[in-house]
Amino acid sequence: MESSSAAPSSPGTAAFEHLPVLADAVLQAFAQLPDPPRADQPATVIDCTLGGGGHSGLLLAAHPGLRLIGLDQDPSARAAAAEHLAPFRERLQIIATNFAGFQPPDPVQAVLADLGVSSPQLDVAARGFSFRADGPLDMRMNPERGETAAELIARLPEAELADLIHALGEERLSRRIARRIKAHLAERGPLAGTAALAYLIAGCYPPAARRGRIHPATRTFQALRIAVNAELTALDQLLQRAPDWLSPGGLLAIISFHSLEDRRVKQAFLTDPRLERLSRRALKASEAEQQRNPRSRSARLRLARRRPQPDTAPA
Repeated sequence: MESSSAAPSSPGTAAFEHLPVLADAVLQAFAQLPDPPRADQPATVIDCTLGGGGHSGLLLAAHPGLRLIGLDQDPSARAAAAEHLAPFRERLQIIATNFAGFQPPDPVQAVLADLGVSSPQLDVAARGFSFRADGPLDMRMNPERGETAAELIARLPEAELADLIHALGEERLSRRIARRIKAHLAERGPLAGTAALAYLIAGCYPPAARRGRIHPATRTFQALRIAVNAELTALDQLLQRAPDWLSPGGLLAIISFHSLEDRRVKQAFLTDPRLERLSRRALKASEAEQQRNPRSRSARLRLARRRPQPDTAPA
């Protein structure tokens, strides 16, 4: 998702900064779009993760005839994108939805998905995604519906919580962490917020390991966020459905940020008979981009093209 260098103080539209990851790679990949498109067959792109409109703004500016459909379940993101993309409003449609539940009315020429949580969501403490600023244990990308992280932690038995942290966070101390969480809930009641959970998780690590480059709570917070938002289920649905959204030769571009996502994308691009992968290796941020935006270090872009449909007409 989009990244920002400054931490905003409120969850409003100002929270969303428009610094998309892998911007040059995305623009280069989408350079094949017809520009300007034919009047009777305009090029349309679906941005499955609109966020603050960073990638969409780049594509709309680079392709003056392009039409874009932007999807996002986060009301703050949609409001920020509408403001940021106001100069392109005649060529833009913003839809309040998770991409897993979307179906375009007609085939499109390209689909872009920038997976995971956005920096504005991380940076706003009230959203509950971050262990670096105290906030409620929420973690919902759509704050208007669904189970919060606090509710998930309270509902799951210890063994299931441990399995979730291990599977979705690849956390080797998952059983110790789950045991500590459930003991706290039994003895003291609900956790006060993200800072309390991060402190509890850090206490499961040896002192030396608490001072590493990666915060001890990183993997557990990732696991809870993925579970709360059913992110891998949504990605599996996208990988199954998006090829059918594309016209022949259409581009599918997916940016992922951790191995659980990237492995799914890589496998789908290799095995789906509807797709021809365009990049043998995932594209990564340059050293210069990583210096400007440290969160781009884990970004991976994979590209595939919709194969022509076989000719089924009678001979």
